[in-house]
Amino acid sequence: MKRSRGVQMIRASRGNSQSAAITRLALGYSRMWGARIAFDDEFGMFVCSGMRGGYARGGTTVGGAFLTGREPARPLVRHEAVHADQWATYGWTFALRYLCEEARHPGARNRFEIAAGLADGGYRES
Repeated sequence: MKRSRGVQMIRASRGNSQSAAITRLALGYSRMWGARIAFDDEFGMFVCSGMRGGYARGGTTVGGAFLTGREPARPLVRHEAVHADQWATYGWTFALRYLCEEARHPGARNRFEIAAGLADGGYRES
């Protein structure tokens, strides 16, 4: 059964109004970069694939939307769903928290990446 976009937004934002606003912005941004947007029922988030650019590394989760240039593997979507949970937990401040952590402990040492599962995210444990 296909869910309505409103129900999908609630699931993707984990019921958090700040995360929902961030997710809406991310969906609009991904459209500008040519994304194909689909909702992943298993992990409860939007997957914006086929983007021409506008994301970091192999992809970036913003709110409840994963922005990437390719069709992601299932373990990667599971990893990114944890980042969607982190956005819902910290709201707007997650971006700043993540960037500060990345500056101090880049890549596989970043606590947010560790919590999301390094192997699922394609990181080598250091």
